[in-house]
Amino acid sequence: MKVCIYGAGAIGGWIGVHLAQKGHDVCVVARGASLRAIQKNGLQCLQAQPTEMRHVVQVKASDNPADLGPQDWVIVAVKAPAMLDVAKGIAPLLAPHTVVMTAMNGVPWWFFQGFGGNLDGTTLGTIDHHGRIAQAIPAHHVVGCVVHASCSLDAPGVVRHHFGQGLILGEPAKQLSEPSARVQNLVAQLVTAGFNASASAQIQKDVWYKLWGNMTVNPISAFTGATTDLILKDDLVKDFVSQIMLEAKEIGEKIGIPIAQTPADRHAVTMKLGAFKTSMLQDVEAGKPVELDALVSVVRELGQLTKVNTPYTDALLGLSRLHASVHGLYPAQ
Repeated sequence: MKVCIYGAGAIGGWIGVHLAQKGHDVCVVARGASLRAIQKNGLQCLQAQPTEMRHVVQVKASDNPADLGPQDWVIVAVKAPAMLDVAKGIAPLLAPHTVVMTAMNGVPWWFFQGFGGNLDGTTLGTIDHHGRIAQAIPAHHVVGCVVHASCSLDAPGVVRHHFGQGLILGEPAKQLSEPSARVQNLVAQLVTAGFNASASAQIQKDVWYKLWGNMTVNPISAFTGATTDLILKDDLVKDFVSQIMLEAKEIGEKIGIPIAQTPADRHAVTMKLGAFKTSMLQDVEAGKPVELDALVSVVRELGQLTKVNTPYTDALLGLSRLHASVHGLYPAQ
């Protein structure tokens, strides 16, 4: 398949290297230092387990999607603040059959496309204020992907994979009796490439479940500098996290995505992962914009849409965006 990785960061680079190793025709849209590094040294991935290995693949890379042409599969693996720029540039990569798979954190712009119920087709202003992303990437192209893995960048174009191989794919449409043919095909390609890939009957459930865990520890780590274990070892902070999760859980029930777990259940899962830096803390340390809107602002917006009060979420958002704004990583209010 012709595969384009749009955003050669940690997750995009990790996926791209393994697909290229299995013979797919992989290209990359990148900019600046990342583009120069990939053009000179190839796209690289350091695999930590069971023993450290360096995988290097040579791929075509450009900052102009028109240089790469129409693709079979575009994997968008950027942080949410960059998504509008992707929308502006993605057109040359799209043919009628092209699948655009979003491997991103947080609630995506397509969350309510084909969702069903009262919110079907709702545009989330905190994610896609004027509907520009949805206009640039029509719904029929989209397949959602939820990533359960930890990767970071050692240097431009050099990814370090820490743990996890999970990729969950699904159509952003009403719950299906079985995965679509194109989702099954993509899952098969990913499994062959070494990922623990699976298909979901309703990908929004998987998006919401992941968000339920990282909408709290990500921003708290960003403004405290703490790893996840330290956040949950502090009883006062852990209680604050739990209250936010209960608000999000109520919202999920209102929109038809209930979560059976309690906050304590999820804390136990997070603690098993040990001490690690969240992606948002990595962004702060690198001086990159933080994706607060896709993780926190959108939950506040959903609370307003569903008439659920969110005082703890509001407090988290206020603190997080103030910290990020002061450091030039989020637009000033």
